[in-house]
Amino acid sequence: MKKVIVISTSLRRGSNSDMLADKFAEGATSAGNEVEKISLVGKDIQFCKGCFGCQKLGRCIINDDVNGIMAKVMEADVVVWATPIYYYEMSGQMKTLIDRMNAMYPLDYKFRDVYLLTTAAEDEEYVPKRAEAGLTGWIDCYPKSRLAGTLFCGGVNEPREINGNAKLQEAFEMGKTV
Repeated sequence: MKKVIVISTSLRRGSNSDMLADKFAEGATSAGNEVEKISLVGKDIQFCKGCFGCQKLGRCIINDDVNGIMAKVMEADVVVWATPIYYYEMSGQMKTLIDRMNAMYPLDYKFRDVYLLTTAAEDEEYVPKRAEAGLTGWIDCYPKSRLAGTLFCGGVNEPREINGNAKLQEAFEMGKTV
């Protein structure tokens, strides 16, 4: 059994990327894993100040929701990021959270596998590549981890447009592999 953290970065409840996150979590749970989904809806996540106080303290000096999220990520075996693609990139709130996780850099961490689930209005294959590159930059800072899988669902515009889409089944099956 693995401990899986699924981070849904869309700030819209029931969004398409949030539905992919739910399906992945459902698959991972059905495979016998311990799964927790963290939604960024309603979370207080401030911008990194670049002070590097976190490198000395092992946590960020800013008192918001990031330290709690980071503690859960540190203890997870698998980390799953779900994001809408905005202007061919991950959501701003996902990037802000990644920046704030700088405190993890010198610490020991358990996660080995990282997954990326993305949705976008555009459906060309290149659409999620910048988001994937940005996440890979974060993963590169944690050499015991790897990008274990990605799933892109393009051509969706409205909330719930993904319903019935084969990508929901793919997310479920991907979750079952962890």
